[in-house]
Amino acid sequence: MDTKNYLNKIVTVKIDRPLGSKHPKHGFVYPVNYGFIPNTISGDGEELDAYVIGEFEPVESFHGVVKAIIHRLNDDDDKLVVMPEDKDYSDEQIRALTEFQERFFESIIIR
Repeated sequence: MDTKNYLNKIVTVKIDRPLGSKHPKHGFVYPVNYGFIPNTISGDGEELDAYVIGEFEPVESFHGVVKAIIHRLNDDDDKLVVMPEDKDYSDEQIRALTEFQERFFESIIIR
């Protein structure tokens, strides 16, 4: 699957790690809502993951636009970056907001 096909598309993200929740294995706290796009398959065989930025309350699902893709160079698990339609974060802001998890990987941001 080519995740680039999702750029600028409206998607619904099912949130399974809401803002403020703890990772069950690694213990860090999610500073953003994090979830997946139902009925998709990504490079790791699981559903396609997504960071939701620009939403500041924990939510169960989020309807927004894919404004960027974090393409991991040393892992098979690209991440969508989903925002409200009226917001646009810079690459630097995206890096800062996803650093809690992305710091373990080499990646590029695709627009």
